[in-house]
Amino acid sequence: MTTIRPRRPPTPPAKPSPPHPQQPPGQQVRNSPAAVVAVKRLFAAETGNYFLLLGTTLFLVAFGLVMVLSSSSVTSFTESDNFFRGFERQATFAALGLPLMLLASRMPAVFWKKWAPLAILLGLGLQFLTVATPLGYGVNGNTNWIMIGSINMQPSEVVKLALVIWLGSTLARKQPEIHDWKKLAISVGPVAGAAIGFVLLGRDMGTALIITAIVFGALFFAGVKLRHLAALLGVLAVGAAIVAFASLSRQTRILAWQEGCSTDSDFLGSCWQTVHGWWALASGGIFGVGLGNSKAKWNWLPEADNDFIFAIIGEELGLLGAVLVLVLFLVMAVALVRIIRSNPDPFAKITVSVVMVWVIVQAFVNIAVVLGVLPVLGVPLPLMSAGGTALISGMVAIGVALSFARRPATEKTAAPRGPGLSGQRS
Repeated sequence: MTTIRPRRPPTPPAKPSPPHPQQPPGQQVRNSPAAVVAVKRLFAAETGNYFLLLGTTLFLVAFGLVMVLSSSSVTSFTESDNFFRGFERQATFAALGLPLMLLASRMPAVFWKKWAPLAILLGLGLQFLTVATPLGYGVNGNTNWIMIGSINMQPSEVVKLALVIWLGSTLARKQPEIHDWKKLAISVGPVAGAAIGFVLLGRDMGTALIITAIVFGALFFAGVKLRHLAALLGVLAVGAAIVAFASLSRQTRILAWQEGCSTDSDFLGSCWQTVHGWWALASGGIFGVGLGNSKAKWNWLPEADNDFIFAIIGEELGLLGAVLVLVLFLVMAVALVRIIRSNPDPFAKITVSVVMVWVIVQAFVNIAVVLGVLPVLGVPLPLMSAGGTALISGMVAIGVALSFARRPATEKTAAPRGPGLSGQRS
């Protein structure tokens, strides 16, 4: 007899594991580390404008670090026997500015509105201490630095950053009465006048010019009538002429610029920086003499790593390097304009517009000075020139603009548009 063994019943299919209790049904558990998730959330921008502006800024800062290393190596060695002293200092400030910029990009609009009054009081207070107390000290005739303990800084850069936030908040709140120049003068005039006046007391006309451009740009983008802006521009022009010729140093530089510097002029005097800047640019040609091979940085060109860093860029990297810098600032301007257009909130529009005026106008002024189009004003190239306070404040200002690119307002939550942003000018 043959015995037939009974077949084993088929094994039932395994039941799918239940979804994670903290996730909605149907969604599988992700095995991504917490750090990766945190980074993804940090850069969770809603539009490409965030990455365009962030990438351009990081490229400019990195490019600036390389050029500071090259342009400051000789003076760093003569002062401290260390070729890398200037670079190390600038890299430290860049390392501080990067997390501050990313932190600022995470802040909501209500945060900037809340702290704007305190920020402007802090900036004006530091600038007042610079010109009215022994804490302030001068460099090249300008009393625009302050020493507190072992920390030295440039309060005017803090004033610029504070003005960006304060002007955006104030002018957005004043939209219903933006065409009433009397009320506008009462609300904006004292703070703007104090910011410009304190800087002028320190004899820093270049920085005062940039702050004036910031105020004027904020009023323009807020929707102030053109005839009121024209009248203000006339008053500012007269005041600038008086201030420009009130100082012998500024008067000499302006007269030298009006008469025109040339390679045959007294380049050992007022035309020293301008002519040696031209020589540096001319020797670069199209492709440059090579990174690190500048001759002008061997104590021939004053402020080679600061106000005249563009001349070193043109000498070492040639016309291509100089054009690259111009293209980068153009891309930054395009990114800022796109953020302005994509955000209906008046506060966001005005604030980002003021950031754009600050960075782009200051870059234009710096490059124009190097080319001899403007007299020497002592204005650094944003995000690239050596200078810790200027670099950190500029990066934080970009972070403020990034906060509006990352969290664009909607038509439902945005503040109502006043006549300044939707009405006609006259």
